[in-house]
Amino acid sequence: MKIAIGSDHAGFEYKAAIIQLLKELGHDVRDLGTYSTDPVDYPLFIRPVALAVAAGEVERGIVLGGSGNGEAIVANRVHGVRCALCWSLESAQLSRRHNDANVLSMGQRLIPLDLALEIVKLWFTTPFEGGRHVRRIEMIDAV
Repeated sequence: MKIAIGSDHAGFEYKAAIIQLLKELGHDVRDLGTYSTDPVDYPLFIRPVALAVAAGEVERGIVLGGSGNGEAIVANRVHGVRCALCWSLESAQLSRRHNDANVLSMGQRLIPLDLALEIVKLWFTTPFEGGRHVRRIEMIDAV
């Protein structure tokens, strides 16, 4: 699977570990920055991930920050993106199963690394089980 990943300075350390995991799992990863822990304005690195997902350049995206909240907000402003802020295995599984999330947001300051890696693995292996409610949302957006 082709995946785009981006973070601000507060999510940089997890980004490196997640990229390594995704490559070990056989995914093609596009790292859209940031590339250090130097302070940056997070939308500059989050929006390109969302745009890549919306344009179909990648199948899914991951965005990271201190809490993941701002990252999810920025990603969800892009039409076609369904970004879910996940903090537990259950939140990750439900975001895929019920919401067909195509972007995952997490906060490095709020969850331990081992949990973040487990969330990533589960999020990429959980299928979407629905369809009708997403179609209704698309129809509402078209009005």
